[in-house]
Amino acid sequence: MEAPPSPRIDRPVMYQRWSNTTFLHWRYPSALVQTLVPDHLTVETFDGTAWVGLVPFLMEDVRSPGLPVLPWVSRFPETNLRTYVRDRDGRAGVYFFSLDAGRLPATLGGRAGFGLAYYWSDMSVRVDAGLWRYRCRRIWPGPEAHCDAEVKVGLALTEQERDELTYFLTARFRLFSKLAGQPVTAEVEHPPWPLHHGEVLELDQSLLRAAGLPEPGHDPLVHVSPGVPTRIGMWRPH
Repeated sequence: MEAPPSPRIDRPVMYQRWSNTTFLHWRYPSALVQTLVPDHLTVETFDGTAWVGLVPFLMEDVRSPGLPVLPWVSRFPETNLRTYVRDRDGRAGVYFFSLDAGRLPATLGGRAGFGLAYYWSDMSVRVDAGLWRYRCRRIWPGPEAHCDAEVKVGLALTEQERDELTYFLTARFRLFSKLAGQPVTAEVEHPPWPLHHGEVLELDQSLLRAAGLPEPGHDPLVHVSPGVPTRIGMWRPH
């Protein structure tokens, strides 16, 4: 199965690279997840259920057009908790329950400029011989939450293993938020994720509970990726 095409962002407002990315996904009842997303969005399901993703990664090369990459500001860990939705026009995208970032300026900018639920956290990402370790301790604002994960990187997915569910969970090119109380959306351009199998060796987290979700009660579906470069478009009302 071929990857869905990415949109082309001619005038990006932000460049980023999402590196050493792990996708952990669980099934949840769609009615439950719907209670946690805004009314103007509808939870998108696959095989009759909603999916919630916990995605830790390393944010790199963050910059605005015309500005250079800065060593401290442009590189930091991030972990997002998300689900998949459609708006009233039927456009598919991502809704974030939370985004923990390892830089206070990124947290403030994400809240003020993007209307996203960013949290400032003490975080780290360690990469060592196919073993990726993530650490997150939320600092501000509450509620308190944490995430410790250790993931073993496996073989690359074959073309036959890249099924419809894989793309449903990872090939996402639009995000939704609110600015000044108004629903907004932005597109994201990136190449297909170079995906690998992954094995969770350790996972201790409370981000799901902090977002109002019960513990899933089953192991996550795991994908890992060395990462992709991205171009992020301007917010537009929807």
